[in-house]
Amino acid sequence: MRILQLGKFYPIRGGVEKAMWSITEGLSQQGIPCDMLCSKLRSDGIDAKDEQFIEGDNCLRLNPFGRIVFVPAIAKKAATMISPATIAWLGEHCSDYDIINIHHPDPMAALALRLSGYRGKVVLHWHSDILAQKFFLPMYKPLQNWLIRRADRIIGTSPVYLKDSPYLKDVQQKCRVVPIGIDGIRTDQAKCEEIRSRYPGKTLVFSMGRLVPYKGFSYLVDSFKELPEKFHLLLGGEGPLNQEIRAQIEENGLEGRITLLGYVPDEDLPSYFGACDMFVLSSVMKTEAFGIVQIEAMSCGKPIVATRIPGSGVPWVNEDGVSGRNAIPRDVSSLTKAILDVDADRENLGAGALKRFRTMFTKEMMLNNILKVYEELS
Repeated sequence: MRILQLGKFYPIRGGVEKAMWSITEGLSQQGIPCDMLCSKLRSDGIDAKDEQFIEGDNCLRLNPFGRIVFVPAIAKKAATMISPATIAWLGEHCSDYDIINIHHPDPMAALALRLSGYRGKVVLHWHSDILAQKFFLPMYKPLQNWLIRRADRIIGTSPVYLKDSPYLKDVQQKCRVVPIGIDGIRTDQAKCEEIRSRYPGKTLVFSMGRLVPYKGFSYLVDSFKELPEKFHLLLGGEGPLNQEIRAQIEENGLEGRITLLGYVPDEDLPSYFGACDMFVLSSVMKTEAFGIVQIEAMSCGKPIVATRIPGSGVPWVNEDGVSGRNAIPRDVSSLTKAILDVDADRENLGAGALKRFRTMFTKEMMLNNILKVYEELS
């Protein structure tokens, strides 16, 4: 099998891109030819951690069987790269692949596949419905409908999302569940202790993500008005709500109880996962379809507070009462209670989180499951 992972962006930041990279890297390490095609703004450089892989002007060579190919984009609009070069590259190279695994939502990748004339097998990886950019959906829907029909198999990251997506209700027979999996986070105990030493005697709550409305961080900040003084929030991430959240913290006199970390580099993340007492995912919309950060924290044995977003896989990933607690979205009191409940049973829920990670969300399991889907088509 020669496989192409198609869609999304470079540098690797979001959950979809991380999943694509993991699949490409993992399969190619097994000797299965697997490439990943994504687009990159000319103003974006190569991440320092990826410089070891540079091969030419538009390629990162992971190993003899796998590479990341990035083509130029002229702009990024509504979370979509505008990249005519994607269409050109795929038209020229699509015949090199037996299976193209396209990652949705990505209108540019879908258009490139439609125009490429590709005749091989197509796997549609349905990470999320289009929600935040619904005003574009009427224009994109005919292409989306074609993509659903064209796909030989459709992969969802949770059974909940596959079942509840209104766009997939008539194609359930070709849907398969493949949860996202990761290598377990490895922590440096000395660095973890250094972080904890900054907040002596505190129960550390860690949360991170882009500072955008669907992440629900305003509700998490408000919960600290109700929580006891011993709780301290470490909030990582940047985004358009940066100033608004900072003002909310100041207006409520929470400067001494909430630390805004800003962008947290990948190399520092393990230390924060290791240092915290629990991780909170406060998202309020189905745009949060899975929440990879949950399984990253779970791999460190940390209990989770998440939200019961209707139709999302988030509360399925965090099994209530097993790996943590799930609160009502947009409900500050419910979120506060969930944090207190997790704190009261931290040891048991942390052990449950680690067990759930090891039995459901490892990278090895994801690769094995996705290979089964590919083998159905070969």
